[in-house]
Amino acid sequence: MPHDPEIVPIHHARRDASARAITAVGLLGVGLIHLLDSIGKYGETRYLFWMYVALIAGSIVVAAAVVFTHSRLALVAAAGLAASALVGFVLSRTTGLPNATGDLGNWKEPLGLASMFVEAAVVVSAGLAATLPVPLPRTMTVARRDRRATTVHA
Repeated sequence: MPHDPEIVPIHHARRDASARAITAVGLLGVGLIHLLDSIGKYGETRYLFWMYVALIAGSIVVAAAVVFTHSRLALVAAAGLAASALVGFVLSRTTGLPNATGDLGNWKEPLGLASMFVEAAVVVSAGLAATLPVPLPRTMTVARRDRRATTVHA
């Protein structure tokens, strides 16, 4: 069968869908972790609270873009959003943030460890998904047992 850019093997489509789903669920996890941590931030450091709100909203929007579009830009945004939260966490534990030095050296907080894990997982999954060779097209080839191929329209 000649190469048609609109037709890809089903395993490429499955891999793309799986990677996008993992990335989106990870982003929602980032949002949830920061929602749980935001409760005390409003009274402590107001600007961090609003940064958390922006991260939560961004996580929801980017997760939707990852799932409902086939854009590599959405995956890059997912990796960037998670990486920025990870950098913020590391800064809050090492140098401290303006008017927020209470977490210096606090590496053992369970919510913080969960945050680091999920953010790193999103960076990795989004990065891998963005490098997949074929984005999910409008049509895909479904290999059948008898070696004939049929075209399915998404």
